[in-house]
Amino acid sequence: MITWGALRPGRLTFSASSEGEGRPRTDLHLTGKVAIVTGASKGIGLAIARALAEEGAFVVAASQHGSPELDLIAERWHARSIAVDLSTASGPGSMVAETIEHFEHLDIVVNNVGAVRPRPQGYLSVSDEDWAGTFAINFLAAVRTMRAALPYLLQRTRSSIVTISSVNAALPDPLVLDYSAAKGALANLCKALSKEFGDRGVRVNTVSPGPVETDLWLGDDGIAATMAKEQGVHPDDVQAGAAAQSVTGRFTRPQEVADLVLLLASDRSSNITGADFVIDGGLISTI
Repeated sequence: MITWGALRPGRLTFSASSEGEGRPRTDLHLTGKVAIVTGASKGIGLAIARALAEEGAFVVAASQHGSPELDLIAERWHARSIAVDLSTASGPGSMVAETIEHFEHLDIVVNNVGAVRPRPQGYLSVSDEDWAGTFAINFLAAVRTMRAALPYLLQRTRSSIVTISSVNAALPDPLVLDYSAAKGALANLCKALSKEFGDRGVRVNTVSPGPVETDLWLGDDGIAATMAKEQGVHPDDVQAGAAAQSVTGRFTRPQEVADLVLLLASDRSSNITGADFVIDGGLISTI
């Protein structure tokens, strides 16, 4: 079941107090491009949807439940908010079909939707149902979205897929072992697709954040809260410890991920494909 939000013409601005207001912009040639962003109701996805809309793209912002922040973007820019469950077999295809029905073509897909459940009890506590749920939202949602979108992306002279992976794709962690495995599979798939479709005009790249200031880490049921409960400490202490592992001493901000995604989605990076870009504040110290 898909529900469309409102579409308002014109490129308006948020109030002066809004994050990013007044930032100088470089023309990324995204005006008029049609982009799908999954998991767009909050965090990284919300930042990407807004950034694309600000650059003049027509944005289809997909999420399961929506959010007031996403509604605001839909009111102020060329954006549509879709309520869709992307963990289902039919959700991604329906999302792409509705996008084509309304905009007739597709230029950019940003696979952002994902979720993580910390496993403090370890591998033996993870059931088949847990594995299936993790792979449904972190891997199969992107598989199905790209399968549905590629026939339309191939019709364009140039198009782009940007997938939000994770440092855990190459940094296995027992605390998030099923999530790490799903992200590893996702990174492998995207590399393969870059080889298959690169000579046909579709670029496929991944972005791998470390800890980001989102609910995945900092929410009531996020990693910090879960680990704090297990360890008998405050979530702020867990966050501080994780941040200290990065050279910069802090988490990445959603807007910083969005800025990187926009560059990869644009023709300013027209010879970049099959690449993975780590944004982790120097967390990973190996070459």
